Amino acid sequence: MKVANSLKTLKLRDRNCRVVRRKGRVYVINKINKRFKARQG
Repeated sequence: MKVANSLKTLKLRDRNCRVVRRKGRVYVINKINKRFKARQG
């Protein structure tokens, strides 16, 4: 999982990426291709 200041570019890496909020943190998840994961902050 990547930790980044901005998730804008990480969300554009794959077509199936989704931005979700969990427990006050912002995540990029991808159900189809699991290697595209990121967290903000």
